[in-house]
Amino acid sequence: QVQLVESGGGLVQAGGSLRLSCAASGTILSINTMGWYRQAPGKQRELVATITRGGTPTYADSVKGRFTISRDNAKKTDLQMNSLRSEDTAVYYCNADQVLTTLYGPRTNYWGQGTQVTVSA
Repeated sequence: QVQLVESGGGLVQAGGSLRLSCAASGTILSINTMGWYRQAPGKQRELVATITRGGTPTYADSVKGRFTISRDNAKKTDLQMNSLRSEDTAVYYCNADQVLTTLYGPRTNYWGQGTQVTVSA
């Protein structure tokens, strides 16, 4: 059973910083891409940032230059969020894509339960 556990959300003033962490647990042979998505009230879930197994990041235009995604090892990713704005308020979800748990098994996508980030004006 693969689980993604997120931590680091909270309340911060506009202009402040937060760091989110996500760790995957369970019997995992490999994870291709890990990333962060967010969903604000009344809006669809959107991509924030992803990072491949090789360390190549991708960012949404709205967070470029403010957020940095990193991957310490194959099963952990962090999202450093600086210069936060009120529009960054959302539930942030960790995602692990193409997770391989057995040698000849399927590659599966997993989601964390989400962590709330609230930015006050």
